[in-house]
Amino acid sequence: MTTRHNGTRPGDRSGRAPGHRRGHRPVPPRPHERLQRRLGVFDSTAIGLGSMLGAGVFVVFSPAAALAGPLLALAVAVAGAIAYCNAVASAQLAARYPDSGGTYVYGRRQLGEWPGFIAGWGFVTGKTASCAAMALTFGHYVAPAYATPLAVAAVVVLTGVNLLGITRTALLTRVLLAVVLATLVFVAAASLLGPHPAGAPAAHGATTPLSTPAGGWGVLPAAGLMFFAFAGYARIATLGEEVKDPARTIPRAILAALAGAFVIYLGLSVLLQWHLPPEQLAGSTAPLLDAVEASGLSGGVPFVQAGAAAACLGALLALITGVGRTTLAMARERDLPGPLARVGRAHTVPFIAELAVAAAVVILLLSTNVLTVVGFSSFGVLIYYAVTNAAAFTLDGRPWHAPRWLNALGFLGCLVLAATLPPASVLVMAAVLAVGVAARFLVVRSRR
Repeated sequence: MTTRHNGTRPGDRSGRAPGHRRGHRPVPPRPHERLQRRLGVFDSTAIGLGSMLGAGVFVVFSPAAALAGPLLALAVAVAGAIAYCNAVASAQLAARYPDSGGTYVYGRRQLGEWPGFIAGWGFVTGKTASCAAMALTFGHYVAPAYATPLAVAAVVVLTGVNLLGITRTALLTRVLLAVVLATLVFVAAASLLGPHPAGAPAAHGATTPLSTPAGGWGVLPAAGLMFFAFAGYARIATLGEEVKDPARTIPRAILAALAGAFVIYLGLSVLLQWHLPPEQLAGSTAPLLDAVEASGLSGGVPFVQAGAAAACLGALLALITGVGRTTLAMARERDLPGPLARVGRAHTVPFIAELAVAAAVVILLLSTNVLTVVGFSSFGVLIYYAVTNAAAFTLDGRPWHAPRWLNALGFLGCLVLAATLPPASVLVMAAVLAVGVAARFLVVRSRR
């Protein structure tokens, strides 16, 4: 079924999309303010996979193993199942509404202004903090003594690449992704071919205090950690206005990126538990480096460090791009200042939004310890995907592989994982959401 650029059906004279709440009219940008459709399936998939194979793949297995014990692979499977529900919902909505902004747009069109705003505000604030954390992680991998200056430099350089156009962003993403994939293949080969100090993992798991607490309940918080490694496919949806043939390209790219990431994460979880002792895996700050060293290939450590740095840059590049496009969408609807919606004529990118995001990230890097405050973004992401599933639940004309019960399962799964997060993270993000809601309420009231 074809759709107009604002998401309405061709024969809908009312100007409202199916399921659209009465009283809200989308504000379509003028032709010269729209972004250009330049991304195909391959580039879109690379951006999504590059987001999912960020720095998390080099560090997330340790805290997840500490929580799940010998059931680490099950935690990956649970996270992957919930991510699949969210991916199907995102693919449905992105095909219906091929505009920049992702769930911010979907929530407004299907549920109303407030659900859309909450999703967009949670995404922009949470992912801005994630950008700062990813940049700082890159700095720590390259030169810990100069981590902050390197992080600032990375943000400036990658923002410059984004300002040159989405095709330059996609090209650099492909290069960085190739380095990361080569690194992960090297780690997997080292784990398979080298000596295995872990011996019999099952025996260690039976006697170690790292066994799953409370009869396996540790799998849920571990799945919560692993889930965020899979959340990068949202970047494909936020770029919906720059994808060719979005009704066909976006669903394929989202599901392909998720499938690739799931195979990689599940395979690495099995290999690491087989190759490293449980105590070492759970307590490591760099489990993939430990796996290479345990294989007697200490000379490969610089290669793994380079791969980790490339992963950080790839994820940061996609994050800045996604936050910029969501900021653009919110500015178009006047939920953020209007000038943020300006699009450059030469490279058709939201240059003011990109610069504003970069400035916010640099301020965070210079003024806060982002590695300690970024945890609240996890709660924001789960709220974002809860809105995604709720919006998809209201859609008509559903494909056979996207039944409504799958959206309900994804919605409940997001709430369950959110409930397992540390209370401090929940409270901080709840406060951020409350501030945004209060500010929007006052602005809307003053306009009326």
